[in-house]
Amino acid sequence: MNAYEEYMRQVTMPMRQELVDAGFMELTTADAVNEFMAEQKGTALVVINSVCGCAAGLARPAAIEAITEVKPDQLVTVFAGQDQEATATMRAFFDEVPPSSPSMAILKDGQLAYFIPRENIEGFPKEQIRDHIADVLKQVCES
Repeated sequence: MNAYEEYMRQVTMPMRQELVDAGFMELTTADAVNEFMAEQKGTALVVINSVCGCAAGLARPAAIEAITEVKPDQLVTVFAGQDQEATATMRAFFDEVPPSSPSMAILKDGQLAYFIPRENIEGFPKEQIRDHIADVLKQVCES
C-alpha cells in the first residue's frame, strides 16, 4: 500500500464506521457484492458512501435516521472511490441510472425499486432527505 492509499484508508475509517455502527454491512469486494445480490430477498437499503461533504453532513446521517422509522431487511454500503471494484459491481446491478456518490438504492428481491442520486441529496436539508428515504422505504417495504 502506498502512502496515499494508507492516508485515504485512515481518513475514510470514521466515514465507514458511522454506517457500520448503525447496522450497515460493508461490501468491500466485487465477490462480496455478487454474493449479497445473489441472496438478496426482501428489501435492502444500499448506501454508496463517499468522502464528500454531502455524504458526511447529509447522506449518512439521513440514512441512519431514516432506518429508525422504517428498517429494511438488509442494510449494506459500498465506498465509492475507495472500494472501486465493489462499487462498480454494485452499480452494474442498477446500470440504468448514472453513477453518482453519495447515492442510495432501495432494492426489493434483488431488483432496483428506487434510486436517490447525489443531486437529490446535495443542497437539500438532512431532514428532507431522511423523510424521502423513509417514505420510499415505507412504500417498498409494504408492497
